[in-house]
Amino acid sequence: MGNRETLLELLKSEKNCWISGEIMRQTLGISRNAVSKHIRVLRDKGYEIESSTKKGYRLESPQDLIIPEEILDGLNTKVFGRQEIICFKETDSTNSQARALADGGAGEGSLVLAESQTLGRGRKGRTWFSPKGEGLFISMILRPLMSPMDSSRLTLLAAVALAEAIMDSTGLEIKIKWPNDLLCNGRKVAGILTELSTDMDAVNHVIIGLGLNVNTPRKSFPMDLRKKASSLLVESEQPHSRCKITQLFLERFENHYNTLVDHGFPKLLSRWKTMSDSIGQKVRVEMIDKTLTGTIQDVDSNGFLILEDKNGVRHSILSGDVIPFTGKKS
Repeated sequence: MGNRETLLELLKSEKNCWISGEIMRQTLGISRNAVSKHIRVLRDKGYEIESSTKKGYRLESPQDLIIPEEILDGLNTKVFGRQEIICFKETDSTNSQARALADGGAGEGSLVLAESQTLGRGRKGRTWFSPKGEGLFISMILRPLMSPMDSSRLTLLAAVALAEAIMDSTGLEIKIKWPNDLLCNGRKVAGILTELSTDMDAVNHVIIGLGLNVNTPRKSFPMDLRKKASSLLVESEQPHSRCKITQLFLERFENHYNTLVDHGFPKLLSRWKTMSDSIGQKVRVEMIDKTLTGTIQDVDSNGFLILEDKNGVRHSILSGDVIPFTGKKS
C-alpha cells in the first residue's frame, strides 16, 4: 500500500473527525508538503476533504464514489474487478469503451464505469437515461470458453446477479423481465446490454453492460419515462450506495459465472425462473421481422423464450421486446 492509500485509510478510520497534518506526516514518514499533494490528488478523485490550518484534515461522509479505490475496498472477488478498472466522469458509452479495451487485449473481469454517459444505449440502439452521479453504468469484459449460441445465457446470469445485489443492498423486491430488464413494483429500474465478438464458431469476448437507476429522483426522469421507469431511491424512499451495489454485483456475478462454467446452466436457470416476471404471462413479442402473440411457457436451456400461440404452436425466441398483451397494439 502506497502513501496515498495509507493516507486515505487514515482519513476513513477517523471519518468526520479532524486529523492534524503533523500526525499524518509522522504516520506516513513524509513531509507536510507531500501530505498536501496527496490530499489534492484525493480531492481531484472526488473525495470531499475539509482542511483547517488549526485542525488539519477531515473526510466528510458519506462518500459514494465510483472509482477503483472505493470499488476495491472490501471487494470479495478473485477475477471480476481485479483486472483493469477504467472510470470516467463522463463518456459516450461504457460498452463502447469496454469494446475498445477488449479489442486491445484487456483480460476477463476488466471494468469500465462512468458517472454519466452521453450516448448510453440499450437494446435496438435505444438511448439509456444516464444522469450524472445518480446511476450505475458499468461494462464488463468476459472471455468465456463457450459457443456463440450459449452466450445468451450470460444476459440471464447478469440479470440474476444484479437483482440479487439490489435486493441484498436495499431490501426491495426485484423481478426480471425477459430478456434483460429488472423491475421494481412494475417499473423498470435497470437494463442489461450484452454485445458479442466472435471468431468463426468461438466467442472472442463478451461485453456485459448494465444501467441501473440508483439515486435518481422521480422529477429528474423525462416525462415520457416517469410512468414506466423508476429508481431505487424512488421505490425505497432513501438513497443507496452505488459502490456497495457494484461490489455485491461483482461478487454475485463471479459466483454464478463459476457455477455456470463448472456445473452448467440448470442451477442458474432455475434461479432465474424464481425471479422471473415473465413466465405465464400473455404477451406480444415484437422482433425485427415479425410480431408474435401468445403465452410465455418457459425459458429453455439456451435462455430462449418459449412462447405458445393461440394455435398451440410453440416458438423459440432469441431476442425481442416483450409487451403485456392488451388485445390491441400500443
